[in-house]
Amino acid sequence: MMTTALWTVVAFAAWTLLIMGFGVGTRRWYAILLGGADLTSFPGDTPHGDPAYRRVVRAHANCIENLPVYAAIVLSAEALHIAPPQMDTLAIGVIVCRIVQSSIHMLLPETNRTVAVRFSFFFAQYMIMAWMIVSMATLALVRAG
Repeated sequence: MMTTALWTVVAFAAWTLLIMGFGVGTRRWYAILLGGADLTSFPGDTPHGDPAYRRVVRAHANCIENLPVYAAIVLSAEALHIAPPQMDTLAIGVIVCRIVQSSIHMLLPETNRTVAVRFSFFFAQYMIMAWMIVSMATLALVRAG
C-alpha cells in the first residue's frame, strides 16, 4: 500500500514533469513550430529566452536537483521500515513547499522580496528533509539498541 510519503514522491515527480512539459516544452515547441526557432536553438549551457522563460527553466532544474535527494530519504525510510510516525505530515510539508517555491520562481519577477520568499520555502524543505533524516536515524538507533 502506498503511504502518503510515497505519494508525495510521485507528486514531486509529476510536478517536475508538469513544469517541463508546460513551462519549458510548450514554449520551445511553440517557437519551433511557428518558425521562430530551430531545434538547436536551446543549448543547455547558454542563457536564452526572456526572463520569465529562464525562471521556468531554472525552476525545472531545481526540481531535478532536489527530487533525487527527497526520493532517497522517503524510499530509504519505506524500504528499511524506519519511517517515523510524523513522516507523512513532513512529506506533505515538503511537497507543499516545493509547489509554492516553484510557483513563485516561475510566476513572479525576481526582486529581493520574491527571492527571499522563494528561499524561505526552499529552506523549509531543507529543514523538513533534515528532520526526516534525524527522525529516521533516531528510530533506527532505538530499534537497534
